Amino acid sequence: MDSYFTPAGAGFGDFTEKRSRFIGYLRPVKTEAEASAFIAEIKKKHYDARHNCSAYVLSEGNITRYSDDGESQGMAGQPILAVINGKELKDVCIVVTRYFGGILLGTGGLVRAYTEGAKLALEAAGIVKMALWTDVLIPCPYNLYERIKRLVDEKSGIIEDTDFGAEVLITAVLPKESVEGFCDSLRELTGGSVSPEICESRFRGV
Repeated sequence: MDSYFTPAGAGFGDFTEKRSRFIGYLRPVKTEAEASAFIAEIKKKHYDARHNCSAYVLSEGNITRYSDDGESQGMAGQPILAVINGKELKDVCIVVTRYFGGILLGTGGLVRAYTEGAKLALEAAGIVKMALWTDVLIPCPYNLYERIKRLVDEKSGIIEDTDFGAEVLITAVLPKESVEGFCDSLRELTGGSVSPEICESRFRGV
C-alpha cells in the first residue's frame, strides 16, 4: 500500500430524526487501544444515551471493527462502517450516539440515520490523502546548492532542513515514486560527484 485516505482531523455533527437525536463523532486513530479509548470516552460522555454505536478501520494490520451497541443487528455499526469504506478511509473511528425519542424508525430509518450521523462527522473532519515519501540526505558543494534545490522542487520534493558547514547538507523528502528519477537527474546534474543517502520511507499528507 503506497497511499491511503484518512481524516484531516476530528469531526462532529448532529441532527434529529422523529424526535431521536443522533450525534456523530469522528477521530483519527492509529491503534485499537486509541479506538477503544475514544469509544469509551464518548460512552462516558453520553452515559444516558440509548446507544453509542461505532466502527473503526486501521491501516496497521488491516483491522476493521464495528458495534451495534444494542441496536438491531446490522442497523448501526455496519452503516457507519459503510461510510468509512465508501471513502476508502484508514486510521479512523466514528461513534454515533442516539438519544431515543420514543418513535420507532424502522429498519430503513435506522440505517439512514446512522449513515447520516457518520457522514456529518466525516464532512466536518475532512479527508487527506497519505502517501509514501522518502527521506533523502544530499551532501553538496556550495556552488551546486541552488541547482540541487531547483531539482528537488522539479521532482515535487520538499527541503525540510539545510545544514551549512564545510559543505551543504540538504535534508529533503520526495514522493517515493520520484526518488529513482531524482537520483538519476542528480547524477547527471553533478557529473556523479554528489551521492545522496536514501533513508526510510514514511506516510505523510499530500
